[in-house]
This record gives sequence, structure tokens and C-alpha cells, in this order.
Amino acid sequence: MAIDPKLLKDLKDRRAVARAGGGEDKLAARRQKGLLTARDRLDGLYQPGSFQEIGLHAQHECHNFGMADKPMPTDGVITGVGLVDGRPVASFSQDFTVGGGALGRVHAKKIAEMMDYALKAGLPIVGFNDSGGARIQEGVESLSGYGQVFFRNVLVSGVVPQIAVIAGPCAGGAAYSPALMDFLIMVRNSANMFICGPEVIKAATGQKCTMEEVGSADAHASVSGNIHFVADNDQDAIAIARKLLSFLPSNNVQDPPHRPTPQVDMTPDPEMNNLVPPSTKQPLNAHAVIGRLVDNADFLEVMKDFAKNMIIGFARIQGIVCGVVANEPSVKAGTLDIDAADKASRFIRFCNVFNIPIVTLVDVPGFLPGLQQERGGIIRHGAKMLFAYAAATVPKITVIMRKAYGGAYLAMCSQDMGADMVFAWPTAEIAVMGAEGAVKILYRKEITAAKDAKAREAELVNEYRDKFCSPYEAAARNMITDVIEPAETRGVVAMALRNTLSKRETRPPKKHGTIPL
Repeated sequence: MAIDPKLLKDLKDRRAVARAGGGEDKLAARRQKGLLTARDRLDGLYQPGSFQEIGLHAQHECHNFGMADKPMPTDGVITGVGLVDGRPVASFSQDFTVGGGALGRVHAKKIAEMMDYALKAGLPIVGFNDSGGARIQEGVESLSGYGQVFFRNVLVSGVVPQIAVIAGPCAGGAAYSPALMDFLIMVRNSANMFICGPEVIKAATGQKCTMEEVGSADAHASVSGNIHFVADNDQDAIAIARKLLSFLPSNNVQDPPHRPTPQVDMTPDPEMNNLVPPSTKQPLNAHAVIGRLVDNADFLEVMKDFAKNMIIGFARIQGIVCGVVANEPSVKAGTLDIDAADKASRFIRFCNVFNIPIVTLVDVPGFLPGLQQERGGIIRHGAKMLFAYAAATVPKITVIMRKAYGGAYLAMCSQDMGADMVFAWPTAEIAVMGAEGAVKILYRKEITAAKDAKAREAELVNEYRDKFCSPYEAAARNMITDVIEPAETRGVVAMALRNTLSKRETRPPKKHGTIPL
């Protein structure tokens, strides 16, 4: 006896209705606008045919106020697991065509249960946010649902990577779930994210502003620093998410997806020497250095539009995945300021928790001076970098390219802050402060008394630089591993990474340290 065909037809029909979301007309209308649907986004993320949906038939009870006789297929969110480059990844994708993608009890339960599964299975999470916010008709249950999701964002933090894609509206409390995740990718023009919109701000404070100023991708990328990547469209956002996953382990007990070359290539790169300006007054192009250091110049820069005096991102060096932290001397002379410190600290802590080695490239004259920085708490923010590097137990390789002065020298992972290997170029200057400033303080009277004050000052500066700032002085005191030619950097760093991958470091037992937030 075969199964009743009516049952199979009923199953097929129910699946079709659920997969159609808000209806074929709404889906077609989105596509005509160049927007992907909730399922289109998952299709773009996963390998064809690999997505296993969880909760296809789940939806709210229709007896709630204002919701009678309004079925909501999948309750406005699609959850499940699929394969990305052969590795399983968990996800949710909010469906704006179903009740505006608003979150209610069942909607939240589906997301929470997916995250619980990702936690147990050790799977990365990718969330597509496209929602009108809380489902007003469900009242406090909607707020409870957000709380359940936020709690799990924190629970899985540091266990599996979390990537949020802001693909549409993400307003009010809904914005906090992405904010609790590791990386935020926001689509330009079609997405917005805010706690209070322009109308609310005007009503509450009288201040006039636009959505572009408050909730746009460009505003969050360059001003608030709330997001990490800006995507041109949905397809670009998916590509960024896939690229990001290619550098990350599935969870905190696995190593990143290294692809080590059979042998370390120590061949010098003469072009690296050519990147060093002849004068210390000319800025070094840190992006160019990174381009020659990493494999195929393939560098996934994170937060590239925020705090541009600091560069962070992921790459491979002869196949070994690493996080790169570098000063950018062409912006604010590469100084460390409040935003740069915050940007680097968060990235360093992410790399540490997911076993990603850190390569630090140093050309820093110090912390940015100024009343605004001091009153803004540069001491507290700078301490975050010191804390992040000192707490990190992953392999830490530092290359001092040129300036490394004062507390900023320490904040950029010196040997004393736990760097496993520190290399310096012959152009490196390691000192409490620059030679010019030190000479003016130490030899003020002698300079003033000289017949040719400028000539004597220049002479003293050169003497001070040779005696107190030379990398060989630091090497003589065993504070750096070696002085190397810039051309040797790629091979030396690659070998250092190989030699430290097996590193194991035990720290005192504790819940966690108290980072100066």
C-alpha cells in the first residue's frame, strides 16, 4: 500500500504557500526594485541544494489582537543550516513581505532555537536583518522575544562567529541584536539602522536631521563606527559574508582555515624596500606594505572608512590566516586616538577568541594630543589596546617599520606586551619620544648658547637618534628579535607564524578581566 496521494499533495501545497512568503506579487515587486527576497539571500549564501530549513510551518497563533485571519508563513523569518564552501553555517533571514518582517513570539523562538543549535553544533551564524521592528499586536511578548535573542547573542559570543547583514530596516530595539554580533555588513541605500529616527529626534529634542545622517550605511561606516562593511547591494553583502567566513574558524575550539604552503618561501621582495620613503617626514603607505606582505595582495579590510589612522583586516601570509593591525601614517600621522584604539581593541579580542594569529605593523608617533582627546577619555580608550594585546594568547608577531614612540610603542604590541617575535626595519626609531622633541627638552640651554642654534640642534638630533632611537640599541637589550631588511619581511613573518602556531599559553584562572570599557 502506498501513501495517500492527497497527503503528499497537501504537503506540497503547504510548502509552496510557506515558501511564497507574502505572496508571489510581493516577491516579484521586490525583485523589480533590485532587492533580493529573504530566500534569495539564503540561496546566494549557500551551496545549491544544501539549505536545510528549520521551522518551515511555524507561525503565530491567529487569535492575537488585530491578527485574526492573517496567516503569516514562516512567521516572517526563515531559519536553518546550509553549506558555505563545504562548511555548515546556521542562519536566519527575516522576510519583509510577511508582516514587514516584524518580530513576535514565534519569530523570536525560531531565531533563538537556531542559535541554540549553532551553539551546540559549533556553527557560525549569519543573520539577514530586514524587519519593521516589534510586532505591536503581540505586546510584551515581542519585547520578551527580543530579550531571548539578545541573551543568545551574548551566550554564543566568543563561541561561534556571528555576522549580521543589515539588508533593510533595522530600527529601535531590533538594532541591538546586530550590535551584539561580531561583524555588521550594511547595504547602501536600501538599508537603515537607528534607535530613534529623524521624526522621533525632532519631537523629543527639536533637532532636525535626515535619515542619511542618522541611519545610513555611510553614516554608520564613517561616523558612528557601528558597522564593519558597506555593501553596494544584497549580492555584494552576501559576497562579503562569504569572504569573511573564508578566514574564520567555525568555532572557538577550531583553528582558522589555514592553507599553508608546503615550504616557507624566504625569497626577498626588493619592491618592499622601495616603499620606504627616503625622509622620515614623508608618510609610509601602510596599505602598500600590507599588499606586498599578504598573499596575492588579498586583504579583507575591516571598518576601512572609520578611524582611518588605524588599519585592521584579515589575510593569509603564505597560507596562514592572520589578523593584521597597522598604523596608517598618511592619516593623522598614524597617531592613536580614541576611535583608532576602540577599532583595534575589538578586532584584537575577536582574533584572540577565535585562534587567529595577529601581525602588527608599527609606525606610530604617539597618542593624538589635544583637549578633545583628553576630555574624551583617551587614557581609558588607549588602555583598551594595552589590555587587548596583553590578554591575547594567540601568536603575536610585530614589525616595527619606522616610528615607535612612548606609550604608543607599547600599545602596538611590543615584546613587553606579549609579542612572541618583534622585528624591526633599519628605519625603525624606538624611543620615549622623537629625537627632535627629546633634544629640545634635554639640550635647551646648550642649543640656546650655541653660535648657530639651528645647526647645533640638528647635530644633536642626529646624535640622539643614533644613540637612543636606533633599533640596534633595542636589539642589544634583547627587546626585539632581529633587525631585518624590509625586503625580507614577508618570508620572516611567514616563518614566525609557522613557528608560533603551536603556541600554548596558560593564564591565571578567572571569569574574565575587567577591560576599561
